[in-house]
Amino acid sequence: MKNVMIAGVVASLTATASFAGGIAEPVMTTAPAAPVAVAAPVVMTNDWSGFYAGAQVGFGQLEAEFDDGTDVEDEDLTSYGVQAGYLYDLGKFVVGAEAAYAQLDIDGLDDNADVLRAGVVAGYDAGRFLPYVTAGYANVDTNAIGEDDGYYYGAGVDYAVTSNVRVGVEYLEHKFDNFEDAGIDLTAKTTSLKVSYAF
Repeated sequence: MKNVMIAGVVASLTATASFAGGIAEPVMTTAPAAPVAVAAPVVMTNDWSGFYAGAQVGFGQLEAEFDDGTDVEDEDLTSYGVQAGYLYDLGKFVVGAEAAYAQLDIDGLDDNADVLRAGVVAGYDAGRFLPYVTAGYANVDTNAIGEDDGYYYGAGVDYAVTSNVRVGVEYLEHKFDNFEDAGIDLTAKTTSLKVSYAF
């Protein structure tokens, strides 16, 4: 009888443990997530080295001032011309030289002025964009008031549409101090749109 009672208790405990899910329930583990591939950013690059040539068109003003500080009335102008040069891409920086010819059609004077320029260019390689500064020698020859030498300076930005075609905008100030020793300073300010073909 005693053995029967012990067997009954053991059977009862075994049934309870089975019903409760066992002594230790299984632990569910989650597999580690697979690494997600991240695409590297695409960097647009462009080599600015080489020869180029093109054309430009723009507008601006001709300002005149006498040595005593008296201003002469400003005159509007339109400009158009051609340019050619060579750039050398050093990596982050670009240096080069450019020569240009522009004709200035001065409204109020009913006169044209031929301007020749030769100078240096220094810019920052920003991929397809090239912001730059420029300066150099300028010569102006007008039909009415004569010819003189001076200088120019300015800034611009070019954009490489393709590896060969470039477009840009450029602002320049052409300075001719004491024009033909007449005691008058001339300043031609121009903003031009440019297009060039790189070889």
